[in-house]
Amino acid sequence: MSSYGADYTVDMLVKRMGTGDIYVPPFQRGFVWSYIQASRFVESLLLGLPVPGIFLSREYNTQKLLVIDGQQRLSTLQFFYDAIFQPTGRQFTLKGVQPEFEGATYKTLKPEDRRRLDDSIIHATIVKQDKPEEDNSGIYYIFERLNTGGTSLLPQEIRSSIFQGEFDNLLKELNQNPTWRSIFGQVSSHMRDQELILRFFALRFYCDRYSRPMKIFLNKYMGMNRHLKHQSREELTRIFVSTMETAAKSIGTNAFKLEKVITASIFDSVAVGISRRVEKGDITDHVELARRYQELLKDEHFLNAVMVSTADEKNVRLRIEMATRAFADVK
Repeated sequence: MSSYGADYTVDMLVKRMGTGDIYVPPFQRGFVWSYIQASRFVESLLLGLPVPGIFLSREYNTQKLLVIDGQQRLSTLQFFYDAIFQPTGRQFTLKGVQPEFEGATYKTLKPEDRRRLDDSIIHATIVKQDKPEEDNSGIYYIFERLNTGGTSLLPQEIRSSIFQGEFDNLLKELNQNPTWRSIFGQVSSHMRDQELILRFFALRFYCDRYSRPMKIFLNKYMGMNRHLKHQSREELTRIFVSTMETAAKSIGTNAFKLEKVITASIFDSVAVGISRRVEKGDITDHVELARRYQELLKDEHFLNAVMVSTADEKNVRLRIEMATRAFADVK
């Protein structure tokens, strides 16, 4: 990792936000500041008070700057300059501030106040991952550590922010597949369903390279295949859809579950096992596949591998090998 500091004027930041040269990753939580918080941040700049710096990450291919920390501050400035407080859709007039600024918009500020705001400096720390070039794992760590406040992001939410691209778009698309939705249930607000799809692909293709922790393994795979250079959209779609349809036909909507929700370790192993069998041809004996699945769930070695130390290398490989063998000769 390498980093350097840069001082930006407020009007420069707003301009670059408008052109997309600096962009906020579209993760779930979005803008969380209240109207008063946003107003007081603008007031701090108008008064010449010091404000916290921001963290940006420079993308290797596009040279754009991704906002790692500072979303609320930058979005507030963009809202104020555009005169619309986006969370409400109403005009952004300062509220709960000193009388001289109360009710002001950017355009109605006194010329000297507007110039002071335009010329205010916000310090940015710009980070860049030098090696490895393709997985952005270092950026992930920084993003994770800087977003540990009251509404901290979960791993897949961070991945979706850091590793935007064709693969992330495909995960979102596959997550809407009707068969998958019938198995998983309601869409997860924290992207747990998308993380399971990612986990399936990562272990389907790179189980032999797996090493714990699982989170880092998934980070590396998502970064590596960010632009679908290793597995194509067509290949991933075909494998996922055929595997889910086979599981639904054979096992039903209770597939991959010990109780009411999917158990990740059962999902990754059984889904990989079914997909390897389906790769050789369609399954016609769905009754037999369901019977093999139930037998697998009764095997004490398999249960141990899906219930205890589930991210351990030995247990990950054991349960996938057992599931692969269980379904290998189903007709």
